[in-house]
Amino acid sequence: MLLWAVCGVALLMAFVALAMVRSLARRLAVLTQSYWDLRYEFTRLRSRLARLDPEEAPPVEAPPDPPSVSFVPLSTIRKKAQ
Repeated sequence: MLLWAVCGVALLMAFVALAMVRSLARRLAVLTQSYWDLRYEFTRLRSRLARLDPEEAPPVEAPPDPPSVSFVPLSTIRKKAQ
C-alpha cells in the first residue's frame, strides 16, 4: 500500500513539474519575442533619426584593421648548431 502512495505522489509531482516547465517555456517565448521586437524597433528608430539629422546620428564604427601577420620561417628561429 505504501508503494502505491509513493508512486501516486511521484506521479503528482511529475505532473506539477511538467506544468511548471510548460509555463516557463511560454514565458520564455514571450520574453524572447519582446526582446526581438524591441531590437527591431530600436534599429528602425535609429535609422529614422539618422535620416532626419545626419550630423547628430551616432557614428558608425569602422571595423578594426586586421593584425599584420608576417611569415617567419622556422629555420631562423632554430638555434644555430656550434
